[in-house]
Amino acid sequence: MIRTVLIIGTQLDLGLGNSSVTDQFLHNSDAKGSFGMLKLRKAVPDDIPLILSFIRELAEYEQAPNAVSCTETDLRRDGFGSNPKFRVIIAEWNGKPAGMAFFFYNYSTWQGRPGIFIEDLFVRPQFRGKSIGRALMARLAKTAIAEQCYGVRWEVLDWNKPAIDVYQHLGSKFREGWRIMQIIGPELKELAESASAHVSKD
Repeated sequence: MIRTVLIIGTQLDLGLGNSSVTDQFLHNSDAKGSFGMLKLRKAVPDDIPLILSFIRELAEYEQAPNAVSCTETDLRRDGFGSNPKFRVIIAEWNGKPAGMAFFFYNYSTWQGRPGIFIEDLFVRPQFRGKSIGRALMARLAKTAIAEQCYGVRWEVLDWNKPAIDVYQHLGSKFREGWRIMQIIGPELKELAESASAHVSKD
């Protein structure tokens, strides 16, 4: 499985109102023409079990059910303390939890501005086809514009054609020529331990 990077610039306006609004209520229709009430709101500490459930459900969908080691304690420490490392928007359809956008800042040294990186964008299967994912993306686009970000960036698995089609329809593009790299686990520890050998003691 390969995750490729997409980016969408802040010139995109998906028409979802001002990002300063804490809660947004939208009347959306699904593919069958039936209407429902979509609510987008900022996550609060009481949502931590729900957020972790969404993370695990997404891992299951991405064929990596055993990859999640994150705990409720981790989410509480890193997202709801004095210095939060991430933010979450919860989507509810007719009062039921339907999905989330889990995101944080990155920074472009070329453009000299921050950006939004989406770690997870997830809509539960029974709520798909109701434009919930599009609404979450639009909320993030509005947030990026309001916070003077250069754009929104995220990764998508190469086999996830339905998601790729949706993203490209919104105006996103692949970063041609770029591939994602990371160092984790024993290799990360080994590299860190080697640092002292390359630093002058003077």
